[in-house]
Amino acid sequence: MLLTIDIGNTNTVLGVFSDDTLAAHWRIRTERGRTSDELAVLISTLFQGSPVAMHGVSGVIISSVVPPLNPTFADLCRRYLAVEPHFVGPGIKTGMPILYDNPREVGADRIVNAVAAYHRHPTDLVVVDFGTATTFDCISAKGEYLGGAIAPGIMISVEALAENASKLPRVEIFSRPKNVVAKDTISSMNVGIIYGYAGMVDGVVRAINAERGVQCTVLATGGLAEMVAAHSDTIDEVDELLTLRGLKLLYQRNQA
Repeated sequence: MLLTIDIGNTNTVLGVFSDDTLAAHWRIRTERGRTSDELAVLISTLFQGSPVAMHGVSGVIISSVVPPLNPTFADLCRRYLAVEPHFVGPGIKTGMPILYDNPREVGADRIVNAVAAYHRHPTDLVVVDFGTATTFDCISAKGEYLGGAIAPGIMISVEALAENASKLPRVEIFSRPKNVVAKDTISSMNVGIIYGYAGMVDGVVRAINAERGVQCTVLATGGLAEMVAAHSDTIDEVDELLTLRGLKLLYQRNQA
């Protein structure tokens, strides 16, 4: 079995593949102070409540945008899984030309998402990832990573509202707005965030299409992707676990 790990600034997502089937997946908070021993206890507990066994893991691949945690996860894999992990980064075979001015600047998760999306839809694409930052990644019909855009993430915007507007509460979980003209503060914030981000996505995607002269297929991923997509005119498909599927593809491409 293959363990895939996506270490983000806010959350870390883990998934276990048995052949091509995603047998189990979990989302935990990213905490920079955790030791490899603490991670081992947490992950072993997650495995115990799943249909797969931790000792069955024979391969690990990791994408990370939190470099200080890389040695911790590497130590976890070596000591508790007896596996040398693959990290997505310079030297790994992606099968996708990176046409960025400095390819090393592109976050590992963005490359993984692009690979997974193009494998599913080999055409002009935009991948929108609703993470700590909201990222837009553009892939050509020839399978080239062209670049993209970065905007503040949804929860960053919410935190900024709570910190800078004294009378606005800190909202942790959003529900789908019932009405655009809301009648209370929480609902008003939901409307502003969900419809606001849907509008931002549509605006950026249309600008990309106009600049490139193509009509891109748009895939969205991330924890709040489904909710935003419900109010977007340009998002064609949602896969909250796109990054894990991309990690599996990269692992397979680097086995030779």
